[in-house]
Amino acid sequence: MEPTEQTVDNGVNVGALLEAREALTATPEAARFKWRADCEWKNGTHSHSSVESFFGLGEEQRHRKVFTFNSDHPELFASEDHGATPVEYVLVGLASCLTAGVAAVAQHRGIQLRSVKAALEGDMDVQGILGIDSDVRNGFDGINVIYQIDADASREDIEALVAQSQKRSAVFDIITNPTNVSVTVK
Repeated sequence: MEPTEQTVDNGVNVGALLEAREALTATPEAARFKWRADCEWKNGTHSHSSVESFFGLGEEQRHRKVFTFNSDHPELFASEDHGATPVEYVLVGLASCLTAGVAAVAQHRGIQLRSVKAALEGDMDVQGILGIDSDVRNGFDGINVIYQIDADASREDIEALVAQSQKRSAVFDIITNPTNVSVTVK
């Protein structure tokens, strides 16, 4: 799609993102980030997590405020349902990362978004988690992401936005590729 004289504002500061990319290209060691989350068990399957600090740009950083999350399981699993399940948080993370990417790519390409909605579903057979069948995977069998995007662009341009978002999404990469996870007890 050819850029128009009309100003596009999807709320993404592409100039700052491009400047950051240029600066991090010149100093790749500053691009090494360490994201953190803390979790405390409350009772039953209920836990409370928080996100406050992270390491990036060569030093410790802090969010403007502490973000908190309650996680639990639904009553049908004999739990108290104090929050979304951990697997639902995975879906939220994927949806949020992909959608942020759609907005950023649209801004960069000069495409005005009017609305972006994503519906995600993750299929899971809980026989693995419950120890009923050790041959059944504990995680998702598959995840479906369905977008409804209203924008000043052709369907092909919108599909290209979504494809580029997938290509650059950290959460999409985490879910679709193996990640080394180390678990220790202190």
